[in-house]
Amino acid sequence: MQHILENEALKLCIDDAGAELCSVLDKASGCERIWTADPAIWNRHAPILFPFVGKVVDGKYRVGGREYSMKTQHGFARDMDFTCLVETPSSVTHRLLPTAKLQECYPYSFCLDIRHSLDPENPRLLHIAWRVENCGRDLMYYSIGGHPGFLMPEGVHKEDCRLVFPGRDHLSYFGADAAGFALPGEKHTLSLSAGRALYQADIPSTWIFEEQAIQSVGIELPDGTPFVTMHCEQFPLLAVWANPAGPFICLEPWFGRTDDAGFSGTLAEKPGMQTLVPGGHREISYSIEFHPWAP
Repeated sequence: MQHILENEALKLCIDDAGAELCSVLDKASGCERIWTADPAIWNRHAPILFPFVGKVVDGKYRVGGREYSMKTQHGFARDMDFTCLVETPSSVTHRLLPTAKLQECYPYSFCLDIRHSLDPENPRLLHIAWRVENCGRDLMYYSIGGHPGFLMPEGVHKEDCRLVFPGRDHLSYFGADAAGFALPGEKHTLSLSAGRALYQADIPSTWIFEEQAIQSVGIELPDGTPFVTMHCEQFPLLAVWANPAGPFICLEPWFGRTDDAGFSGTLAEKPGMQTLVPGGHREISYSIEFHPWAP
């Protein structure tokens, strides 16, 4: 089932499947602002990444003296049906609880709530909030991240757009190998002019900014028009990715990331992993502003 949130500027659609934001219609322009999930290119819109961000080497990880299998990239939440808890004209909250089958590959008892809400004052601002709770008796390891894909306007090439990092003159980042594993030892420098740099869909195709204290990131169209801004000040990691064949750019706020290439340690040693004590919970949020744009 899909749920509609609407105000004078935007019409949003959130699906029970993956609690995924699957459409943002800009009423002024009549244009879609979220990637359309073309299966020939990338079959997602804005998936939630949980309980892992990225991959684990050989599809296996180790915790508590045991080995578990996690064959899928980015965990399993994006492929699960969530329960809608609360729905209003301006917000919808979904919940995911573990099943016996899920606990075969992820041994923790958890509760994951995802809330999408329109801002009461800025009609072009969307808030995404997550609440992760450890409902079990053991220390819980997890990662969580967002992965929204922003659709470029018709006729606009993403390679002609700029990434905007306000107040920064440079940032360092690293990429991933062909299998999707991180290469933190191969750092690159992104030089910024007035906080801006052209997006480049080259190698590495994934840019991972780690511990850079990035407060916000935006996409600016070739004519200088602001297109979208993500406010992500809580997050220690940010990734930028796009399929070279698709007219979209993903801005991804992360807690946690993919394994380093060749990693063979335990889950406790995995870079970026988060922890929750038994009975503990954590609330995390970010916001997306869809700036006015006219074709």
